[in-house]
Amino acid sequence: MAGRLTLPGFVNAHSHAFQRALRGRVDGGDFWAWRDAMLDVARGQSPERVRKDYVAVYREMLAAGFTAVGEFHYLGLDQAYAASEAAAEAGIRFVLLHVAYARGGIDELRQPTVDAYLQEVGALRHDGVAVGVAPHSVRACPPDWLEAVGAYAAEHELPLHVHACEQLREIDECLAEHGLRPIELLARTGCLGPRTTVIHATHASDAELDLLADRRARICVCPTTEASLGDGFVPVDRIRARGIRLCVGSDSNVRIDPLEELRELEGIARRLELRRGVIDVDELLRIGSVEGAAALGLDAWGDVTADLEHPSLAGVEPDEARAALVFGCGAEVLTPV
Repeated sequence: MAGRLTLPGFVNAHSHAFQRALRGRVDGGDFWAWRDAMLDVARGQSPERVRKDYVAVYREMLAAGFTAVGEFHYLGLDQAYAASEAAAEAGIRFVLLHVAYARGGIDELRQPTVDAYLQEVGALRHDGVAVGVAPHSVRACPPDWLEAVGAYAAEHELPLHVHACEQLREIDECLAEHGLRPIELLARTGCLGPRTTVIHATHASDAELDLLADRRARICVCPTTEASLGDGFVPVDRIRARGIRLCVGSDSNVRIDPLEELRELEGIARRLELRRGVIDVDELLRIGSVEGAAALGLDAWGDVTADLEHPSLAGVEPDEARAALVFGCGAEVLTPV
């Protein structure tokens, strides 16, 4: 198509769509203050509200160039079906990462037993919802839950996504309870393998990164959210030195823009290594699309086109258009095919 560049669509490997309502709130607070506000919003998420609000968020994602999304969902089973229906209405490829939540948080988030959680996953699969398993974190799931969820994921060859090493307090609490760091605990309980995606890994140690590399697990980085919440930044240099695969997510949806996520990822790498062009454009685009799809177990998702006549790209030489797109544009230049 004249004046347009066609690319594989971007894949949002980690989204909490309901958190779009939180953008701008609790400025000045730390992660834990933000979490309290987030849980207050989570309490009010009826199936009807999820269905209505998620359609709008998923349409925003599509307009921004995300043609597939992994929804990390912990609002209840009825709300899970509502999220799937919203994605179908919006027209975005959808995988429900159904969350196991044993303790902490609020009552509405928790399942009574791990067997009850796995029955929910089975019901969703039976009803045709594309699903992955998702122990929320080592804070929310004790070892016996992690073992059961890891075994189920392996038996049924499902993606397994889990938050880990996002916060220093999380690591300290895991060490105090288990004598292990979070990713070490995931490895011991059978939750670390080639279908595993660890969300954030911001404060992962070298030993934990070695485990991720050895088990061929991925990391999903969410740079705009990690910056917004003051989490820190992912150790891109140490991750890439080990060949660990990366994908990206919009997470709290404070911003919905795949180009910004990728630009921030490369920006972190440049600041760490004090040079430009650490991750080349082709690899960044692969991280934003193919790697995200693989993390969700997808083999097909939509394409996007970039408007080469948009002011952000007008006059750019054709062989530099992909780099100009990643490093100089916002999502407004993209259109799903």
